[in-house]
Amino acid sequence: MITVMEDYEQAIAFLGHWGPYQQLIFFLLCSSTIPNGFSAFSVIFLADIPAHHCLIPGANLSEEWIRASIPLNVVNGKHELSKCRRYNQEIIRNLSAQGFNPEDVNLTSVELEKCTDGWTYSKDVYQSTIVTEFDLVCDDEWKQPFTSSIYFIGVLCGSFFSGQISDRFGRKPVLFATMMVQTIFTFIQVFAPSWEVFSILFFIVGLGQISNYVAAFVLGTELLSGGVRVFYSSLGVCLFFAFGYMMLPLIAYLIRNWRMLLVALSVPGLIYIPLWWFIPESPRWLISQGRVEEAEAIVKNAARKNGVLPPDIIFKKSEEEEKNTKPQKTKPENNILDLMRTSNIRRTTLILFLVWLTLSMGYFGLSLNTSRLHGDSYVNCFISAALEVPAYITSWLSLRYLPRKLSCPVSMLLGGGVLYFIQLVPPDLPALSVALEMAGKFGMAIGTALMFAYTGELYPTVLRNTAVGSCAMVSRVGSAVAPYFIHLSVYHKYLPYILLGTLCVFSSLTTLFLPETFRRPLPETIDQMQKRERINCPCFSINKEKDPQLNTISNTSVPQILQEEKL
Repeated sequence: MITVMEDYEQAIAFLGHWGPYQQLIFFLLCSSTIPNGFSAFSVIFLADIPAHHCLIPGANLSEEWIRASIPLNVVNGKHELSKCRRYNQEIIRNLSAQGFNPEDVNLTSVELEKCTDGWTYSKDVYQSTIVTEFDLVCDDEWKQPFTSSIYFIGVLCGSFFSGQISDRFGRKPVLFATMMVQTIFTFIQVFAPSWEVFSILFFIVGLGQISNYVAAFVLGTELLSGGVRVFYSSLGVCLFFAFGYMMLPLIAYLIRNWRMLLVALSVPGLIYIPLWWFIPESPRWLISQGRVEEAEAIVKNAARKNGVLPPDIIFKKSEEEEKNTKPQKTKPENNILDLMRTSNIRRTTLILFLVWLTLSMGYFGLSLNTSRLHGDSYVNCFISAALEVPAYITSWLSLRYLPRKLSCPVSMLLGGGVLYFIQLVPPDLPALSVALEMAGKFGMAIGTALMFAYTGELYPTVLRNTAVGSCAMVSRVGSAVAPYFIHLSVYHKYLPYILLGTLCVFSSLTTLFLPETFRRPLPETIDQMQKRERINCPCFSINKEKDPQLNTISNTSVPQILQEEKL
């Protein structure tokens, strides 16, 4: 292995942490995540279900008979028009033709029938959604939550493939390719003639959405260093994502037609095309591929932008490494199977899979549920989005000042714990239920931001993007089932909150068995990752007295450790 990887941060220390080069990279990469805020939650407004009832053809019927043709149902103590049934129209027309008025007839004895002529949708909130366009109600109501699931299945597939492709072909090409996929196919959705076509295109949009986010996250993590890297990974990308999320209800409020809304959400993606000439490839990744000269060229260009003089040779190789350069080029590529290579790595990976799955299920479930909460759906969505700003600031402060094994479980306990109390709220205080659910969302958002940074710190450069992408892939299983998870309230109003709270509490406890990464250098090799110290537990940790090297690893620099191994 090349020592440049071991000494990378020392080698580029002359650049500083916050010069013009780092500032440019920071803001450009952060801005690339704004469309992700649009895309991830656009389904809240694209697929919302307005108030509706069966369409009653007006021919030969008075206004009184048209209004009386829809039976009333009692829902939560209130009378509402039936959404999926109407009185048999042939009987109703015969009664009307005979001169009867609705009050003269006992309509409860009239046979009911399905909405064979379609539905009438309220336009108080939306001019149109995909639900009103393709009639995703009654017998086809299952398609509405499944639309969200299809999107997140696309996100899942994108998480799986983008991580490995990015580790093999580079961070930059994957970042821009997936941004274009997200933009182009969002625009093509405007012309979808059916729900099936819309769903296929939505799957592809999801394919690009998380790939873009993960690639930008990893690229920034590897281009930046020190406190700036922590600020970027814990606050920068998250805040810009939240800005995009907050802009969504504002845009949707102004544009109530789902097709025009998609046009408005796709256009901003074109702005990012020129960024190709300003965002470089990751020098860390180039070095891991043996392309040291290209890495040096990027670092020297950064030095010119920062106004500092770089050394003639930034990255050095030993004679032994020079001899091994060619064999290393033919070395098999790292892949997702390396995440299960040893017991230590496998334990870390499985714990992270569980945590990401739980956080994603809670985060997206509570986010997608905003249109069903008490009050205005646009206001609820905006509050849910705005709440992420203090959540991400909290996560940044936690990453800066608190150990990961303290901040991560506490945030998950907050997110899951408050959900237990929702069932205790009196029915006449719906605003309190909304407040508790928003508090749960607050904890979930903190935990999600922490885990992105924590996962990136746990894995070495050769596996980092694959690891983050794989964790994101597993988390999308949670997001894909989140719409149906929330749907469990049909069977018991508080069942989703009880199950989600339990999962969060259990997952928070498992994070205690992960290695601590607070103020530790990023691992560059798989060997370095395996040597990180874990919690002192007889079941999971090695006895330090039997392994003196483990006692000193946290207080010894990475180069010193590897030098001792060579000797």
